[in-house]
Amino acid sequence: MKLQERINDFAKLSSQLKMLVSNPDNETFQSVLNLAKANNGWFIEENIIHALNSWSEVLQKNNLEKWVSNYQIKDGMVPKTIAIVMAGNIPLVGFHDFLSVLISGNRVLAKLSSNDKILLPFLTSEILKIEARFADYITFTDEKLENFDAVIATGSNNTATYFDYYFSKYPHIIRKNRNSVAIISGEETPQQMEALSEDIFRYFGLGCRNVSKIYVPEKYDWNHFFNNMFVQKQIINNHKYANNYDYNKAVYLMSNIKLLDNEFMLLKNDKGFSSPISVVFYENYESKETLRAKLLSEKEKIQCVVSATDVPFGEAQNPQLWEYADGVDTLDFLINL
Repeated sequence: MKLQERINDFAKLSSQLKMLVSNPDNETFQSVLNLAKANNGWFIEENIIHALNSWSEVLQKNNLEKWVSNYQIKDGMVPKTIAIVMAGNIPLVGFHDFLSVLISGNRVLAKLSSNDKILLPFLTSEILKIEARFADYITFTDEKLENFDAVIATGSNNTATYFDYYFSKYPHIIRKNRNSVAIISGEETPQQMEALSEDIFRYFGLGCRNVSKIYVPEKYDWNHFFNNMFVQKQIINNHKYANNYDYNKAVYLMSNIKLLDNEFMLLKNDKGFSSPISVVFYENYESKETLRAKLLSEKEKIQCVVSATDVPFGEAQNPQLWEYADGVDTLDFLINL
């Protein structure tokens, strides 16, 4: 298949996804949603639909063409087999790697996370309806990965150490834990702060692009923050989230740790980045210049920064195709193997 054909096919997938999310009562699609929810209790229907809708927007033809225009992807090259070890923390978190391998003209050998093993095979079935030749380029396996030319693996800091050892002799991209942060000045509009609530709560905060820590100025008025978080108060009705909220609150209170609490989220003063579910860490800053220097020194731990001058409030979970995880250019890696 030629590059333009692949672009056209994924643009058609965009249209197909729009049809699906606009008609979630479709019997086949509802069956997939039910399977995904049964497989992973964190995958509520609203978040699955959100992920699919986001991809339907990103996969528009003009976006795909803009993305690949920065690379020399030649037709007729012998495809390589790329092993992908996928994460499963949020719905379709591995789709960008899947797309990158296929759009570059290579073959996917995917090992799915047990937490997200329904949605990508379903999207693959939709792609094959559009172009049957992709069947020769997509393989899923539960077995030991073998016979591949390069690897992309995503996991925790602990599994990354294992990946580095196991895949050391292959060209590879190994991703570790990262978290996202927000810088609040206190001058944000209510609309911006409500948008920040989306960055915090979407996918229950489980994604690397979820804001898990906020930086606020000294003597910050917390009403400015909490008043606009209440649009997300229904999240406490999810039993898994509520269990985490109750557990973390009890643990902190028994340890006499001071918290800010609005009955569905906890704020804890903490220098770390990776906060538990239902908890957001915070720190005060004296000057933005000092804070920027601090964040630069910690950049290996940070996926993205949300602020009035960085990733816009409310857009953390909507990266463009050319905004790569960990800042590593996946497509450049693939076409230069």
